[in-house]
Amino acid sequence: MSTWMVVEDEPDIYDVLLAMFELWGIEGIAFVDGAEAIAWIEAVDEERVHGDLPELAILDIRLPEASGPEVGNRLRKSAKLNNTAIVLITAYRLSAEDERAVIEQAGADYLMYKPLPAMPELRAILDDVVSKRRKLKENTETSKSESANKTKPTSSLSSSESIKESEKKPPAKP
Repeated sequence: MSTWMVVEDEPDIYDVLLAMFELWGIEGIAFVDGAEAIAWIEAVDEERVHGDLPELAILDIRLPEASGPEVGNRLRKSAKLNNTAIVLITAYRLSAEDERAVIEQAGADYLMYKPLPAMPELRAILDDVVSKRRKLKENTETSKSESANKTKPTSSLSSSESIKESEKKPPAKP
C-alpha cells in the first residue's frame, strides 16, 4: 500500500484529501502545520519513525510555523525522504516569478491551485507526479551504479585463469 503525506492547515481540505486517499487504497499521514511536519521528517531521519514512508507530499504553501516550501526544502535534504514527490497547493494566485521561487525553494514537482480538481483528475495528476518521481529516482540510481562500475577495475579473466607470464611453462618439445 502506498503512503501519501498532507500538510494542510485547513481541516476541511486535509479531511477530504485523507478520505480520497482511503478510497484509493492509499495510507495518509497528515500534519496541520509546517513545524509539525519538519519535526516528523527529522524523526524519520533519526530512525524514530517506523513503517511505510510517503512517496508523495502535498504541501500547502502558506502554513503556520513553517511554510510549505520550507517543508519541501527539508524533505529534499532528508536522507530517507529526499525522493518524495512534492506537490505544492495554494489558494493564492502567484505571479510567474513567485511560482518559480516557491517551486525552486521546495524542490517541488508540481504546483496546483485551489480549489483542487475533481477526484478523477486529481488522482491522475498525483499518480503522474509520483510516476515521474519514481522514474527520476530509478534513473539516478542507475547512473550511480554505472558510475561505481566504471571506477572498478575489470578483467575478462577469472582469478583461476589469470596466470603471470613468468609462471607460464613453455610447451613440451617432441
